Amino acid sequence: MIDLSNRKFIVGLIFLLIGVIYLLRLFNIQVWNNKYKLDSDNNVLREIIQYPARGLIYDRNGELLVYNEAAYDLMVIPQQVKNMDTIGLCNLLEIEKNEFLEKFTLAKNYSKYKPSTFVKEISSLSYASIQEQLFKYPGFFVQTRTLRKYPRNSAAHILGYIGEVNQSVIDKNHYYRSGDYIGKSGLESSYEDLLRGTRGVKRILVDVHNREKGSYQNGLTDTVAITGTTIYTSIDIKLQEYGEQLMKNKIGSIVAIDPETGEILSLISSPNYDPNLLVGRDVRKNYPVLSTDSLNPLFNRAIMAKYPPGSIFKTVQALVALEEGVITENTGFSCIKSLVNCHNHPPANNVSESIKMSCNPYYYQVFRKIIQQKRSKSIFKDSEIGLGIWSKKVKKFGFGSDMGVDFPGVKSGFVPDVAFYNKWYGEGRWAFSTIYSLSIGQGEVGVIPLQMANLSAIIANRGYYYIPHFIKKIDKIEKIPSQFTKKQYVGVHQKYFNLVVDGMYRVVNEPGGTARRAKINDSILVCGKTGTAQNPHGEDHSAFIAFAPKDNPKIAIAVYVENAGFGGTWAAPIASLMMELYLIGTIAPENIEKEKRILEANLMNVIPKKKPK
Repeated sequence: MIDLSNRKFIVGLIFLLIGVIYLLRLFNIQVWNNKYKLDSDNNVLREIIQYPARGLIYDRNGELLVYNEAAYDLMVIPQQVKNMDTIGLCNLLEIEKNEFLEKFTLAKNYSKYKPSTFVKEISSLSYASIQEQLFKYPGFFVQTRTLRKYPRNSAAHILGYIGEVNQSVIDKNHYYRSGDYIGKSGLESSYEDLLRGTRGVKRILVDVHNREKGSYQNGLTDTVAITGTTIYTSIDIKLQEYGEQLMKNKIGSIVAIDPETGEILSLISSPNYDPNLLVGRDVRKNYPVLSTDSLNPLFNRAIMAKYPPGSIFKTVQALVALEEGVITENTGFSCIKSLVNCHNHPPANNVSESIKMSCNPYYYQVFRKIIQQKRSKSIFKDSEIGLGIWSKKVKKFGFGSDMGVDFPGVKSGFVPDVAFYNKWYGEGRWAFSTIYSLSIGQGEVGVIPLQMANLSAIIANRGYYYIPHFIKKIDKIEKIPSQFTKKQYVGVHQKYFNLVVDGMYRVVNEPGGTARRAKINDSILVCGKTGTAQNPHGEDHSAFIAFAPKDNPKIAIAVYVENAGFGGTWAAPIASLMMELYLIGTIAPENIEKEKRILEANLMNVIPKKKPK
């Protein structure tokens, strides 16, 4: 027989358990689990990207070069836009209805459910008025981010600029999303991974009136944005600004390097531009103007312009010939102008004098000895062997490569080799007589100014260099990358460099030298070499490399001034003033006239040579 009392107890217990379950579920819905708050009162979960501030950029002396300024993007989630006063929002944003509809269509095409940028980079003033009215427009909200600011209005080619990522970048690097910014050029690009930081996410609840109601789950699911890493560059901004002043109304470049470290002290490309022109919404207006300017101010001549090195290359020819043993320090050659044209000067009886006088026929004969060493009975094969040796040795100086510089867009220049001439003329169809123009830095050889400054550093160091670089210190990291602290030897004995250094000293400091205008004073001994690079499109380019002091050098420099003629006229005094400012900190009274002449010179409108008929 069934015990009815037990049966009632069991049924009652079941109902009690069901009641407890419902109570617990109700407590979970109303108190414990915030998820259901999204459904009550039509609340919406909004995910806001927290963009990190990019890392700051300083010069070598702690001068601030780049900082951040707040900006605001108006975002939209199309699915949340309901019964909106379109005309009212257009008036608030100061845009036409057609533009509004176009932007909204783009947002819907991207995603109805994900936020996308509707209006970029709203100013602080506009943001204040928009924020007050934004509750009227569900689906729209403001997202804070930062823009770059440049307090010195200088070094635009070095610092670079940032811009929005394109789809190609997003496809290659999954860190980036639509609307993210990335370094587009300069140091902003090369040190993007350090400078960008790490973005965070904030999740908030928004009611039907577009009002924020608080954090989702008390912020437990939020992530904090991590500010980008600060970097200290090798640039001396005072020297950089001075170089930009000297190059005003001139086309060309200056590159200065600390030979003891390979740190780039200044890198000037002229004409230049104010880096603040490529910030924020002004980019869309200013970039087309800069990019279509006939003087091409966006073009970084210091790392991208390929020039014939001219007579500066005679230093390399001398070093290669000495190392090859085809000449000695006392080798002399007559200045036979029937071989190649030259200016009037006394005979060069040794290597040092040949550098001082910059004798073209001397280096014609030096180069012939390098190329034709009678390693084969065939003059063509002999030339192939000689050129193969020459090109390999020249490339050891960093020519024909980007050298591994920590900077985007560095060109390699060009060092012709056997394969090049075989392709151009045909195998066995060229010899020294075909390529002799290389002897004086003309013909097919091409260099960038950065490589010429590095050549000056190599000579200053008597045979080695450090890879030129812009990074001096990375915040919270003890050492810079190791490749920038390793000596790169060029394979020429130090004793041969001493001969070239002596010749470069005589170029500047002795009567008859080709760069007397490069002298600073009697206590700071400058060593230099002029170059007048032939230019088939106009006046010759004025070129000069130098370093100072002669012993224990602190600065090596290259200057190119396009269409300015002889190297000693313009490039040499510019280099002299740059070195003086860096080494002393000021320009001495006796050199003020030199400075005034350079600052007032306008070489932009040099009359081009007439093209031969």
